Amino acid sequence: MSTKEEITKAIGAHGMWKSRLRSAIDTGKSEWQPDSVAKDNLCDFGKWIYSLKATPAEAPRAAKVKDLHAKFHVEASRVLKLAQAGQKAAASQAIAPGSPFDKLTGELTTELMNWSKAA
Repeated sequence: MSTKEEITKAIGAHGMWKSRLRSAIDTGKSEWQPDSVAKDNLCDFGKWIYSLKATPAEAPRAAKVKDLHAKFHVEASRVLKLAQAGQKAAASQAIAPGSPFDKLTGELTTELMNWSKAA
């Protein structure tokens, strides 16, 4: 799969996390476990980026995306923990506009889109 295809797939997959988290907040349940969600190398994109042999030109962008991706997973895990603990208000606030999760999602998506354009 090409870099552009991997990035497009990653944008969609990570975009779905807000709805997964919203569902977990509403129900208190999730098929996902926070400890697994926190690991950025278990999702398809994480596996891909950890195996990527970045060219010198794309290495800085790949490093930035890798960092944002790791932070995204940690934050998603934090929100999921709140949701599974029944802390609906805190979990809802944790995905609200302007929250760390919201900001990381935006930053990661922007960097992925910029990388896709450059690829």
